[in-house]
Order: sequence, then structure tokens, then C-alpha cells
Amino acid sequence: MNSLFQVNTPQAPLAERLRPKTLDEVVGQSHLLGEGKPLRVAFQSGKLPSMILWGPPGVGKTTLARLIANTADADFIPISAVLSGIKDIRDAVERAELTLQQHGRKTILFVDEVHRFNKGQQDAFLPFVESGLITFIGATTENPSFEVNSALLSRSQVFVLNSLSEPELALLLERGRALIAPEISLADAVQEQILSYADGDARRLLNFIESLFHAAAGASVKYIDEAFLQTTMASKMRRFDKGGEAFYDQISALHKSVRGSNPDAALYWFLRMIDGGADPLYLGRRIVRMAIEDIGLADPRAQGMCLEACQIYERLGSPEGELALSNAVIYLAVAPKSNAAYNAYNQAKSFVAQDKSRPVPLHLRNAPTKLMKALDYGKDYRYAHNEPEAYAAGVDYFPDELYESKSSPPQFYVPTSRGLEGKISEKLMHLKDLDKQQSDKKAKK
Repeated sequence: MNSLFQVNTPQAPLAERLRPKTLDEVVGQSHLLGEGKPLRVAFQSGKLPSMILWGPPGVGKTTLARLIANTADADFIPISAVLSGIKDIRDAVERAELTLQQHGRKTILFVDEVHRFNKGQQDAFLPFVESGLITFIGATTENPSFEVNSALLSRSQVFVLNSLSEPELALLLERGRALIAPEISLADAVQEQILSYADGDARRLLNFIESLFHAAAGASVKYIDEAFLQTTMASKMRRFDKGGEAFYDQISALHKSVRGSNPDAALYWFLRMIDGGADPLYLGRRIVRMAIEDIGLADPRAQGMCLEACQIYERLGSPEGELALSNAVIYLAVAPKSNAAYNAYNQAKSFVAQDKSRPVPLHLRNAPTKLMKALDYGKDYRYAHNEPEAYAAGVDYFPDELYESKSSPPQFYVPTSRGLEGKISEKLMHLKDLDKQQSDKKAKK
């Protein structure tokens, strides 16, 4: 019979229970932890520099920081840049000073998501890193060249951690199975799907198999096949192999639904991918691409709206940021369509790549010196703002040789009649009429 005063301690998650206690238990990062490799050498020497651990989620950044602290026999103070501020930094420094005075031990200060701290917060570490009071370890999923200020970066060594390979994930999967469900086995196809779903992230893998094995135990299942996986964990398995066919098929479906002006289908494919775990900012970049390629100058506001949607996601995250991206998707789908600017870019790029290097006409050259003016640089240039309708009718802007050839200079941009491009088309036709009138005047003279 349980005592009234018995305390039931919750069991730690599988990812925590499998956290390595020694370097040799670490799975992955052999380029840093193998014999003679930089981090292992630093461990063995006991001379640990301040460092930045840069890598994707679930590759062992926190684990390595804890192992470093244990190896160095140092006090370990973890703080999260998401939840902490200047006060937490001050408290950590005071604790480090007390630990040094009373116990003669150094302190390792581990800052998770260090890129979330602003410049002032990052600067607060500098004097204590320089004095040697703390060994600073920052973990980040973002490029430290851009997200960590240069002063702190110059005082730290950057170690790049890689996503785990499928064999490394398979080793972790087996460790997890042996710990919590040694009586349950997996079909080979199921294991392949799980490893693909994990996508190099050990934490994602372990959290998923913990749920899967608990579901199997609850159903008295000893062998997990694809049918059980799909019926019990389908919602969690809607993930993408980033190089796989399903991922690019759905991106294609989203793009073509936007191009086809179907907002409902576009929204469906967008949310299918969000639900499946696609990176919203990756989708944001593709949405910007759609605005450039398929809407173009028919509605130039589309590009700005899509960029703003990406910025909103970066600031607010989910779900507000996803709503902003979905607004952009709907807007693109109902916007007027034109690929005229996209085609013009490709044609001009191809022309320039194949054409020879032609000199700039004299009247278009800059003439900042007397010598250049004496050489007729800028001679007969007509300043458009001083001309009727701010247009210098009849002036040539291509290299002279292109006018001397039998064919006219190339025309890359052919606007459509849709959206703003209809107005652009009317204006260009009017300007051509002005050029013709100017040409006729010259011919009469």
C-alpha cells in the first residue's frame, strides 16, 4: 500500500535518460570528438576556450556543454536567451565570483539560443570572459557570423556541429528501444520512415519513438509494421524528406495553384506543408519567388507583401506568422499575373552572356574632368527632366553598334495587358510614338 506521504517522481523523457555521460557515449560529431580532433584535444588538455557551438536542432550542443563542465570540474550555469535577460546574466556572474572565492572552481556559463540576445546583452559577457572568470559556451542554430556580435565572436572558438547521419540515428533508435521497449521490434520499412522523419535531429527521433513504443505497449503490439505506424502515428509522421519527391511535388502544386489563380487550392497546399513540418521561412522564400516570377510588374505590391510576411513570421513565429504567410499566398493567387519581367531578365541575361563587350556611347558617358569633356564625353546628352513629359524623344541608349546593325536593338520586356502592366504597355507605346515623331522631324530636315 502506498503511503499518503509518498511522492511520485515523474520519469524523465527518453532524450534526457539517454543523454551521454561521457564523450565516448556521444553519437555523431566525429569530426570534433574523434581521436586527435579539436574538441577531444581540448577536453583531454583541460584547457577549454570560450566557444560557440553552431548546428541545427537536436545534434548535441547542450550535451557537449554539460560534458565539458563535468570534464573540467567546473560549476555549470545554463541560461536560455529566450527566457533570460541582463538580470540573469548578473546573477550568473555573482554566482561565478562566489564559486571561485569559496571553492576555487571555475564556472562554465552555457547560453542556449545565444543569437536571441541583443548586442547589449551579448556585450555584458565580455569583461568576464576576458578576465577568465567564466568560460563562455554559446549554442546557436543561426550563423554566428551574423547573429553573434564581433567582440564576443573574436573571443570564442566556433565549432560547427552536423546533423546526425541515418546510421547514427539508427544507433540511437536501438539504444532507445533497448531501454524502454526491448520486447518490441520494428519492420525495416518502419525504421526507414522513422529515420527519414527525424531528419538528422536526435531529439526529434527520441521523442517520436518514445510515443510510438508507448502506443505499441498500450495496444499489446510486439511487432510494429507500417499499418500500425500509419494508424497510430500518422499525424506525427507527416514530415518531409527535404530531398524527396513528395516535398517537391507539393511545392510544385502550391506554385502552380498560385499561378493558376486558385486561392483555395493554394491555401490547401500551403497548409498541407505547414502541417507536415515544412520550414515556414523556406515556404516564405518560395512565396517571394512566386511574386517575382508569376506576378511581376502586373502588381509590384506583391513582392513587398511577401517580404513583409516573412519578416512578420521571423518576429512573431507561429501561428501569427503563418497567418501572414497564408495572406500572402491568397493575395498572390488572386493578383493579376505576368511573367514578362521574368522573361525579360532571362532573355537579357542570355543576350549579354553571348554578345561581345560593346563601348558605352559618348553621349552617355560621365564627364567629370576637362579632358573627358574635350574627348566629347557626355556631348549632346539630353537631360530627360528638362524635356517635355520628362522624356528625351529619339535618344539612343544601347551601344551604337546595335543601331548600326540591320536589325533593331533587342526588345526584352514585352508587358502584358494585365494589371499595372496594362498601363506600362500604354506608356511604352506612347513613348515610341514620341520617338517616331522625333525621327520624322530629323528626316524632314
